[in-house]
Amino acid sequence: MDAYDEGSDARHGPSGPDPRRALPDPAPAPDDPADAPRRRTDPPTPDDPADPPPASDAPAAGPPSEPRTGVAALSLRHRIGAAVALVSVAAGVCVHLGMTFLHVAPANTVSKEHSRTIEDWIYPEFEQNWKLFAPNPLQQNIAVQARAEIRTANGGVRTTGWYDLSAQDGRAIDGNPLPSHTQQNELRRAWDFLIATHDDDNRPVGLRGTLSEAYLRRITVLRLDRAGAVGPGGVVDRVQLRSRTTQVPPPEWSEEQVSTTPEYRTLPWWPVPEDEARGGLG
Repeated sequence: MDAYDEGSDARHGPSGPDPRRALPDPAPAPDDPADAPRRRTDPPTPDDPADPPPASDAPAAGPPSEPRTGVAALSLRHRIGAAVALVSVAAGVCVHLGMTFLHVAPANTVSKEHSRTIEDWIYPEFEQNWKLFAPNPLQQNIAVQARAEIRTANGGVRTTGWYDLSAQDGRAIDGNPLPSHTQQNELRRAWDFLIATHDDDNRPVGLRGTLSEAYLRRITVLRLDRAGAVGPGGVVDRVQLRSRTTQVPPPEWSEEQVSTTPEYRTLPWWPVPEDEARGGLG
């Protein structure tokens, strides 16, 4: 008999699985139609790329935004409340600063009109014992005027009218974008120097009083000579000065009443030395 006859038990090998059955079936050819159903059902191998996911109409998500902090993290209702509180605090600070300024500033139309309101706000918690300006700024217009006694060429004496020296400076400054220091301050400071060094009877106090007279006298003779007050062949013999003071009128909405009548302060006649007589030059 054939050794490979299945019907002979004597020629069988040891009991167990048939080694021929353990071998895997050969892979079918790619174009084998019998393998088509299995290829449709078998999972993809690692070497085969998986089918791409279907395209989505949703936009791609960007990088995560940073979390909001501070006021921006609050809700709309709380942000409105914070804005209202901030505006209220700012308004209160402005009112307090304004009231304090009017309290320490010199007396003016606004502080006089609302004095009761200012005092109710300041006292007693916010009382101030200092003042903003020292001395108080002037609320007056002061004009310096001068006249002279002239010895004429024929030996006579004549007295000029009053020349407004301050008005001369005002005309030189008006419309001038770069007025000189002399036009702005020379006469004004000379008059302030004189008033500070003279008593109420216009008498000089100390050597500075005498110096202020000499300084203002020279300025006056120079100004009168430039204005043509001396005349041909004339010589300045004496000069006299005065101030014309008028109060600055209050605004139309104010109930404050001030006198608009000018007040004069007239100084005595000053003799002019011979070396200053001709044009104020020594």
